[in-house]
Amino acid sequence: MAACERHRLEIAGAVQGIGFRPFVYRLACQRELSGWARNSLTGLTVEIEGAPDACAEFLSEIRDRPPPNSTVREVVDSRLPIKGSVDFVIRESQVEPIGATTEILPDLATCPDCVREIFSPENRRHHYPFTNCTQCGPRFSIVNSLPWDRQRTTMRGFEMCPACRAEFASSGDRRFHAQPIACPDCGPQLTFADETGRMLAEREEALESAARSIEAGQVVAIKGIGGFQLIADARLAAAIETLRVRKHRPAKPFALMMPDLDSVRRHCELSAFEENLLTSPAAPIVILPRLPGDDLPSMLAPGNPNLGIMLPYSPLHHLLLHRLGFPVVATSGNLSGEPLCIENDEAFLRLSSIADAFLIHDRPIARPVDDSVVRAAAGRELILRSARGLAPFSFGAALPPVLAVGGDLKAALAVTGPFGIRCGQHIGDLETEAAQNVFLRQTLDFPELCGVRPRAVACDLHPGYHGTRLAGEMGLPVVPVQHHHAHIAACLAEHEIEDEVLGVSWDGSGFGPDDTIWGGEFLLATRRDFRRIAHLRRFSLPGGELAIRQPRYAALGLLHEAGISVAETTLSAAFTDEELAVARTQIERGLNTPLTSSAGRLFDAIAALLGLRWHSEFEAQAAMELEFFAENESTGSELFPMPLDRDGTVNWEPMVRALLSDLASGAAVPSIAARFLETMSDAILGVARSVGKPMVVLSGGCFQNVRLLERTVARLRGEGFTPLWSRRAPLNDGGLALGQAAVAAARLRDKNP
Repeated sequence: MAACERHRLEIAGAVQGIGFRPFVYRLACQRELSGWARNSLTGLTVEIEGAPDACAEFLSEIRDRPPPNSTVREVVDSRLPIKGSVDFVIRESQVEPIGATTEILPDLATCPDCVREIFSPENRRHHYPFTNCTQCGPRFSIVNSLPWDRQRTTMRGFEMCPACRAEFASSGDRRFHAQPIACPDCGPQLTFADETGRMLAEREEALESAARSIEAGQVVAIKGIGGFQLIADARLAAAIETLRVRKHRPAKPFALMMPDLDSVRRHCELSAFEENLLTSPAAPIVILPRLPGDDLPSMLAPGNPNLGIMLPYSPLHHLLLHRLGFPVVATSGNLSGEPLCIENDEAFLRLSSIADAFLIHDRPIARPVDDSVVRAAAGRELILRSARGLAPFSFGAALPPVLAVGGDLKAALAVTGPFGIRCGQHIGDLETEAAQNVFLRQTLDFPELCGVRPRAVACDLHPGYHGTRLAGEMGLPVVPVQHHHAHIAACLAEHEIEDEVLGVSWDGSGFGPDDTIWGGEFLLATRRDFRRIAHLRRFSLPGGELAIRQPRYAALGLLHEAGISVAETTLSAAFTDEELAVARTQIERGLNTPLTSSAGRLFDAIAALLGLRWHSEFEAQAAMELEFFAENESTGSELFPMPLDRDGTVNWEPMVRALLSDLASGAAVPSIAARFLETMSDAILGVARSVGKPMVVLSGGCFQNVRLLERTVARLRGEGFTPLWSRRAPLNDGGLALGQAAVAAARLRDKNP
């Protein structure tokens, strides 16, 4: 009898919902191995029996060449006694009350094979908008619990027809064990309705009706993979203006969906790297420069030289954009400040004041999942919003179980457990009661889906944050984490760094332990602790929150701190005499004039002093316009003076005085803006030199400014430092939960080694 051996393999990672069991089945059959495979709450369990060489080849393929979009984090190989089995089979999934630790796959864009099918008249899925296979389709947005099987998804109510069941059971079919498998005979269907919810058309006629409505300049609410989108003709200024008025979104850029890459190239500059981002399985919104003379209406992104572009990522989008043949606005289905709609009845109630018509379907959505947003920076992908296609994601080694609730802006969750740290999707800002209710549901849903019972809850240090208040009501030990330490810890966790680094955390605001508003911080930090060693010079914010919405007030506080008269600047034109008198009184008496070291507010103030933006209509608008003005300017080696004082204060006053002098002498605003950004970058290098730590972490929303990030990275590398920034989590507050989780888990681990 030929030599034979039996192995049991416990495979951990992103191995469910991606055709891993069919891959293992075919691999075993090719090598004449017997045994079985099944999903479990910890990943995939496989037993193989056969010739030693065949077993070794099988194991090598699993580790080194797994299926596309999967990730093998660990393979535990155990030898077992020979059983003499003769076949290889896929068994029913194992469900035990031990907690799910396997990774949850994000939703995946439609693969080329499925796209070909929906446009092939001879195929039984021709024009079917819910076509998917083992390599594509909804995942995170439809899973109710693990392991990944149809009965634990929102597809459980759709019984497979004989044809789909035959594909599902056939090892030679690419839908072998594709859990969301569907077709026109047994799967979800489309319905078209008017703004009152009255049903007008079904199936293909529903899609045709939606297309005609969009062509007529109407706004159509479409139920996508993770929630509703508002769709309008991106060529029609009137349609865009209508959407802005109804959505209460006067200036913030709209995302666009374009039919294909040729359409993208007609409107935007597109590098090979950016093309790869657009066409990846994540299919995010990618921020791209508009071509000079582009004919799309400027009100798509007022004052912005870029457009947020995505390609069709579901069969429904492919069919609709193919039918239309032109770009559409594709923005989140909500009123500004409210959560994303995911249910049909909810959409009719909340979106009827925005949409003229609705294109809905009957596949339930398990949780809201918005579109991800990325841009290219410093030769890699910079995540601005982590959602569809990118979230959830996991990394690292086992940690004590913690729930982290993030911040009140760009809220997202993270949990820790046997899988390391797992980050959830972008939820949104928590300004409204509706948004807070969705957030509360996610704090229950996400840990349960991940199989985690938290021993502690991590939150921001700010006592007024919704997440902080919620953490205090959970009945668990609360671990408050300082805002800027969380930003740095997120990057340290992602890069799996335990050493102390110099952390540069620049953003709009974060509550400091000294009861001031931090935001321009230099920290010596580990995952567990930090020490503030330098910061931008503080200045007051007359009116508090008012100075965030109106950068002219931030500029006023900056001038007062520097002892510069408003009359010496053009800022006086931004105020009435009465407004100036009230603001001066506030500053002199210390009434509602919090102190801040915020880099974000400094950016706002400089934008106001340069006359770029006195009133902001959305977050970071002034800072963005400062970046846009500087974008194509060359500054050479000339910088404004910005010394590091002995007490660790980065003193911006000499810079402001020099900047105002240049402005008064007639220097061009774009050139001044570029020199300002270069000076800020150089200030980071100056602190790095004084500290001498080899690794410098860059985090916080200010580093979404591509010029600032790229110039800082180049300067640091030029002098031998290693700059680090997050690659998978957002640099903005969307990454706070990751940092909070890392800090809290490190502190718990140290208490219980």
